[in-house]
Amino acid sequence: MTTIDEIVEVRTHAPESIGKALRDRPRGAMPSGRDAKLMIIAADHPARGALAAGAHPTAMADRGDLLARCVEALGRPGVHGFLGTADMIEELALLGALDGKLVFGSMNRGGLAGARFEMDDRFTGYDARGVTEAGLDGGKMLMRIDYDDPRTIETIEGCARAVDELADHRMIAMVEPFISRRVEGKVRNDLTPDAVIHSIAITSGLGRTSAYTWLKLPCVPEMERVMAASTMPALILGGEVAEDRDAALAGWASALAQPGVKGLVIGRSLLYPPGDDVAAAVDDAVGLL
Repeated sequence: MTTIDEIVEVRTHAPESIGKALRDRPRGAMPSGRDAKLMIIAADHPARGALAAGAHPTAMADRGDLLARCVEALGRPGVHGFLGTADMIEELALLGALDGKLVFGSMNRGGLAGARFEMDDRFTGYDARGVTEAGLDGGKMLMRIDYDDPRTIETIEGCARAVDELADHRMIAMVEPFISRRVEGKVRNDLTPDAVIHSIAITSGLGRTSAYTWLKLPCVPEMERVMAASTMPALILGGEVAEDRDAALAGWASALAQPGVKGLVIGRSLLYPPGDDVAAAVDDAVGLL
Protein backbone atom coordinates (compact mmCIF):
# COMPACT_ATOMS: atom_id res chain seq x y z
CA MET A 1 0.00 0.00 0.00
CA THR A 2 1.25 3.48 -0.85
CA THR A 3 1.88 6.14 1.78
CA ILE A 4 1.26 9.87 1.32
CA ASP A 5 5.01 10.51 1.12
CA GLU A 6 5.34 7.97 -1.72
CA ILE A 7 2.64 9.41 -4.01
CA VAL A 8 5.01 11.69 -5.93
CA GLU A 9 7.30 8.73 -6.74
CA VAL A 10 4.34 6.62 -7.87
CA ARG A 11 3.19 9.42 -10.16
CA THR A 12 6.75 9.80 -11.48
CA HIS A 13 7.74 6.19 -12.04
CA ALA A 14 4.56 4.08 -12.07
CA PRO A 15 1.57 6.17 -13.18
CA GLU A 16 -0.09 3.06 -14.60
CA SER A 17 -0.53 1.78 -11.04
CA ILE A 18 -3.00 4.60 -10.33
CA GLY A 19 -5.65 3.22 -12.65
CA LYS A 20 -4.92 -0.30 -11.45
CA ALA A 21 -5.49 0.72 -7.83
CA LEU A 22 -8.92 2.06 -8.77
CA ARG A 23 -9.91 -0.91 -10.92
CA ASP A 24 -8.71 -3.56 -8.47
CA ARG A 25 -10.05 -2.10 -5.24
CA PRO A 26 -12.97 -3.82 -3.50
CA ARG A 27 -16.10 -1.95 -4.56
CA GLY A 28 -18.58 -0.46 -2.12
CA ALA A 29 -22.28 -1.22 -2.00
CA MET A 30 -25.41 0.72 -1.22
CA PRO A 31 -26.62 -0.04 2.32
CA SER A 32 -29.67 -2.28 2.19
CA GLY A 33 -33.01 -1.55 3.75
CA ARG A 34 -35.73 1.00 3.08
CA ASP A 35 -34.56 3.30 5.87
CA ALA A 36 -30.81 2.95 5.25
CA LYS A 37 -28.88 6.22 4.99
CA LEU A 38 -25.56 7.05 3.33
CA MET A 39 -22.62 8.98 4.75
CA ILE A 40 -20.36 10.36 2.01
CA ILE A 41 -17.22 12.44 2.59
CA ALA A 42 -16.71 15.19 -0.02
CA ALA A 43 -13.50 16.96 -1.04
CA ASP A 44 -13.86 18.47 -4.50
CA HIS A 45 -13.60 22.12 -3.42
CA PRO A 46 -9.89 22.68 -4.26
CA ALA A 47 -10.49 22.04 -7.98
CA ARG A 48 -12.55 25.26 -8.08
CA GLY A 49 -9.82 27.14 -6.24
CA ALA A 50 -11.93 27.07 -3.07
CA LEU A 51 -9.37 26.32 -0.36
CA ALA A 52 -11.02 27.98 2.62
CA ALA A 53 -12.57 26.18 5.56
CA GLY A 54 -14.15 28.27 8.27
CA ALA A 55 -11.96 31.26 9.07
CA HIS A 56 -8.87 29.76 7.42
CA PRO A 57 -8.56 30.94 3.77
CA THR A 58 -6.03 28.27 2.75
CA ALA A 59 -7.02 25.39 5.03
CA MET A 60 -7.20 22.90 2.16
CA ALA A 61 -3.97 24.01 0.49
CA ASP A 62 -1.74 21.37 2.13
CA ARG A 63 -2.43 18.24 0.05
CA GLY A 64 -0.78 15.84 2.49
CA ASP A 65 -2.85 17.21 5.37
CA LEU A 66 -6.05 17.09 3.30
CA LEU A 67 -5.39 13.48 2.30
CA ALA A 68 -4.67 12.51 5.90
CA ARG A 69 -7.95 14.07 7.01
CA CYS A 70 -9.86 12.23 4.29
CA VAL A 71 -8.21 8.93 5.20
CA GLU A 72 -9.17 9.43 8.85
CA ALA A 73 -12.75 10.32 7.97
CA LEU A 74 -13.16 7.43 5.53
CA GLY A 75 -11.85 5.00 8.14
CA ARG A 76 -14.56 5.79 10.67
CA PRO A 77 -17.38 3.25 11.16
CA GLY A 78 -20.52 4.06 9.23
CA VAL A 79 -18.86 6.05 6.43
CA HIS A 80 -19.95 4.65 3.07
CA GLY A 81 -18.03 6.60 0.46
CA PHE A 82 -16.25 9.56 -1.04
CA LEU A 83 -16.96 12.33 -3.55
CA GLY A 84 -14.10 14.12 -5.27
CA THR A 85 -12.15 14.98 -8.40
CA ALA A 86 -9.91 12.49 -10.18
CA ASP A 87 -6.73 13.62 -8.42
CA MET A 88 -8.19 13.10 -4.96
CA ILE A 89 -9.88 9.83 -5.88
CA GLU A 90 -6.73 8.42 -7.45
CA GLU A 91 -4.53 9.32 -4.49
CA LEU A 92 -7.00 7.97 -1.94
CA ALA A 93 -7.22 4.75 -3.98
CA LEU A 94 -3.43 4.43 -3.84
CA LEU A 95 -3.64 4.88 -0.06
CA GLY A 96 -6.26 2.11 0.19
CA ALA A 97 -8.78 4.51 1.71
CA LEU A 98 -11.46 3.76 -0.92
CA ASP A 99 -11.48 -0.01 -0.47
CA GLY A 100 -15.08 -1.11 0.07
CA LYS A 101 -16.40 2.43 -0.47
CA LEU A 102 -18.84 4.00 -2.89
CA VAL A 103 -17.09 6.65 -4.99
CA PHE A 104 -18.61 9.56 -6.93
CA GLY A 105 -16.59 11.63 -9.41
CA SER A 106 -16.95 15.41 -9.51
CA MET A 107 -17.59 16.52 -13.08
CA ASN A 108 -17.85 20.31 -13.54
CA ARG A 109 -15.31 22.43 -11.71
CA GLY A 110 -14.82 25.23 -14.26
CA GLY A 111 -16.61 27.94 -12.28
CA LEU A 112 -13.59 29.03 -10.26
CA ALA A 113 -14.36 30.66 -6.92
CA GLY A 114 -14.20 34.45 -7.16
CA ALA A 115 -13.64 34.56 -10.93
CA ARG A 116 -15.59 36.88 -13.23
CA PHE A 117 -16.63 33.69 -15.03
CA GLU A 118 -17.56 31.84 -11.82
CA MET A 119 -21.10 31.14 -13.04
CA ASP A 120 -19.68 29.31 -16.05
CA ASP A 121 -19.78 25.89 -14.40
CA ARG A 122 -18.49 24.01 -17.42
CA PHE A 123 -17.26 20.42 -17.26
CA THR A 124 -13.52 20.18 -16.62
CA GLY A 125 -13.41 17.06 -14.42
CA TYR A 126 -14.85 13.59 -14.92
CA ASP A 127 -17.08 12.72 -17.83
CA ALA A 128 -19.42 9.71 -17.93
CA ARG A 129 -16.83 7.56 -19.71
CA GLY A 130 -14.22 8.42 -17.09
CA VAL A 131 -16.63 7.59 -14.26
CA THR A 132 -17.33 4.21 -15.84
CA GLU A 133 -13.75 3.30 -16.73
CA ALA A 134 -12.52 4.22 -13.24
CA GLY A 135 -15.07 1.89 -11.67
CA LEU A 136 -16.89 4.65 -9.83
CA ASP A 137 -20.52 4.60 -8.77
CA GLY A 138 -21.72 7.86 -10.27
CA GLY A 139 -20.94 11.45 -11.15
CA LYS A 140 -21.75 14.68 -9.36
CA MET A 141 -22.41 18.01 -11.05
CA LEU A 142 -22.98 21.56 -9.78
CA MET A 143 -25.83 23.47 -11.44
CA ARG A 144 -26.00 27.11 -10.35
CA ILE A 145 -28.82 29.02 -12.01
CA ASP A 146 -28.60 32.80 -12.32
CA TYR A 147 -31.63 34.27 -14.08
CA ASP A 148 -29.60 37.36 -14.96
CA ASP A 149 -26.68 35.47 -16.53
CA PRO A 150 -27.27 34.13 -20.06
CA ARG A 151 -24.43 31.63 -19.63
CA THR A 152 -26.59 29.72 -17.16
CA ILE A 153 -28.30 27.92 -20.03
CA GLU A 154 -24.96 26.41 -21.05
CA THR A 155 -24.57 24.97 -17.56
CA ILE A 156 -28.10 23.55 -17.64
CA GLU A 157 -27.47 22.01 -21.07
CA GLY A 158 -24.17 20.51 -19.92
CA CYS A 159 -25.82 18.97 -16.86
CA ALA A 160 -28.66 17.54 -18.95
CA ARG A 161 -26.11 15.92 -21.27
CA ALA A 162 -24.22 14.47 -18.30
CA VAL A 163 -27.45 13.07 -16.84
CA ASP A 164 -28.13 11.31 -20.14
CA GLU A 165 -24.60 9.95 -20.50
CA LEU A 166 -24.46 8.65 -16.94
CA ALA A 167 -27.87 7.04 -17.35
CA ASP A 168 -26.60 5.27 -20.48
CA HIS A 169 -24.06 3.57 -18.19
CA ARG A 170 -26.64 3.05 -15.41
CA MET A 171 -24.67 5.37 -13.16
CA ILE A 172 -26.06 7.76 -10.56
CA ALA A 173 -26.20 11.39 -11.71
CA MET A 174 -25.93 13.46 -8.52
CA VAL A 175 -27.05 17.01 -9.30
CA GLU A 176 -26.37 19.88 -6.88
CA PRO A 177 -28.69 22.75 -7.93
CA PHE A 178 -28.85 26.30 -6.62
CA ILE A 179 -30.64 29.47 -7.59
CA SER A 180 -27.75 31.94 -7.48
CA ARG A 181 -27.10 35.62 -8.09
CA ARG A 182 -24.30 38.13 -7.75
CA VAL A 183 -24.39 40.36 -4.69
CA GLU A 184 -21.80 43.16 -4.77
CA GLY A 185 -19.92 41.19 -7.38
CA LYS A 186 -19.85 37.89 -5.49
CA VAL A 187 -21.87 34.79 -6.31
CA ARG A 188 -24.34 33.96 -3.57
CA ASN A 189 -26.66 30.95 -3.42
CA ASP A 190 -30.27 31.62 -2.42
CA LEU A 191 -30.95 29.28 0.50
CA THR A 192 -34.60 30.16 1.03
CA PRO A 193 -37.00 27.21 0.82
CA ASP A 194 -38.75 28.62 -2.25
CA ALA A 195 -35.47 28.98 -4.13
CA VAL A 196 -34.44 25.40 -3.34
CA ILE A 197 -37.88 24.17 -4.45
CA HIS A 198 -37.48 26.00 -7.78
CA SER A 199 -34.02 24.44 -8.26
CA ILE A 200 -35.46 20.98 -7.59
CA ALA A 201 -38.18 21.48 -10.19
CA ILE A 202 -35.62 22.47 -12.83
CA THR A 203 -33.33 19.56 -11.98
CA SER A 204 -36.17 17.05 -12.15
CA GLY A 205 -36.71 17.77 -15.84
CA LEU A 206 -33.10 17.33 -16.97
CA GLY A 207 -32.29 14.86 -19.72
CA ARG A 208 -34.17 12.16 -21.56
CA THR A 209 -34.51 10.05 -18.40
CA SER A 210 -34.47 10.80 -14.69
CA ALA A 211 -34.18 7.15 -13.63
CA TYR A 212 -30.65 7.58 -12.25
CA THR A 213 -30.88 11.19 -11.02
CA TRP A 214 -30.24 11.98 -7.36
CA LEU A 215 -30.33 15.41 -5.71
CA LYS A 216 -27.62 16.98 -3.55
CA LEU A 217 -29.37 19.70 -1.56
CA PRO A 218 -28.55 22.28 1.12
CA CYS A 219 -30.08 22.00 4.56
CA VAL A 220 -32.56 24.88 4.78
CA PRO A 221 -35.64 25.75 6.84
CA GLU A 222 -38.92 23.98 6.08
CA MET A 223 -37.26 20.81 4.78
CA GLU A 224 -40.57 18.97 4.85
CA ARG A 225 -42.00 21.42 2.32
CA VAL A 226 -38.77 21.40 0.31
CA MET A 227 -38.68 17.61 0.04
CA ALA A 228 -42.34 17.53 -0.95
CA ALA A 229 -41.15 19.05 -4.25
CA SER A 230 -39.39 15.87 -5.33
CA THR A 231 -39.71 12.11 -5.57
CA MET A 232 -35.99 11.70 -6.29
CA PRO A 233 -33.52 10.42 -3.70
CA ALA A 234 -31.70 13.31 -2.03
CA LEU A 235 -28.46 13.69 -0.10
CA ILE A 236 -27.93 16.70 2.17
CA LEU A 237 -24.73 18.70 1.79
CA GLY A 238 -22.81 20.13 4.73
CA GLY A 239 -22.02 23.60 3.44
CA GLU A 240 -19.62 25.97 5.16
CA VAL A 241 -17.98 25.07 8.47
CA ALA A 242 -20.52 26.06 11.12
CA GLU A 243 -19.47 27.88 14.27
CA ASP A 244 -22.46 26.39 16.10
CA ARG A 245 -21.82 22.66 15.79
CA ASP A 246 -24.95 21.66 17.69
CA ALA A 247 -27.14 23.76 15.40
CA ALA A 248 -25.58 22.15 12.31
CA LEU A 249 -26.19 18.64 13.69
CA ALA A 250 -29.77 19.55 14.56
CA GLY A 251 -30.36 20.81 11.01
CA TRP A 252 -28.96 17.64 9.45
CA ALA A 253 -31.05 15.51 11.82
CA SER A 254 -34.20 17.37 10.82
CA ALA A 255 -33.44 16.89 7.12
CA LEU A 256 -32.70 13.18 7.60
CA ALA A 257 -36.16 12.73 9.08
CA GLN A 258 -37.69 13.38 5.64
CA PRO A 259 -38.46 10.16 3.72
CA GLY A 260 -36.80 11.32 0.50
CA VAL A 261 -33.47 12.13 2.19
CA LYS A 262 -31.12 9.17 1.83
CA GLY A 263 -28.08 10.50 3.63
CA LEU A 264 -25.41 13.16 3.97
CA VAL A 265 -22.58 14.38 1.72
CA ILE A 266 -20.33 16.50 3.93
CA GLY A 267 -16.88 17.92 3.32
CA ARG A 268 -15.27 20.83 5.13
CA SER A 269 -17.65 20.66 8.11
CA LEU A 270 -16.23 17.24 8.99
CA LEU A 271 -12.71 17.53 7.59
CA TYR A 272 -11.99 20.89 9.29
CA PRO A 273 -14.37 20.97 12.25
CA PRO A 274 -14.22 23.38 15.20
CA GLY A 275 -11.74 21.83 17.60
CA ASP A 276 -10.07 20.03 14.67
CA ASP A 277 -11.12 16.53 15.84
CA VAL A 278 -12.02 14.87 12.53
CA ALA A 279 -12.89 11.49 14.03
CA ALA A 280 -15.27 12.96 16.60
CA ALA A 281 -16.97 15.19 14.01
CA VAL A 282 -17.51 12.25 11.65
CA ASP A 283 -18.78 10.04 14.45
CA ASP A 284 -21.29 12.70 15.51
CA ALA A 285 -22.61 12.95 11.95
CA VAL A 286 -22.77 9.18 11.52
CA GLY A 287 -24.72 9.02 14.76
CA LEU A 288 -27.51 10.97 13.11
CA LEU A 289 -28.04 8.12 10.64
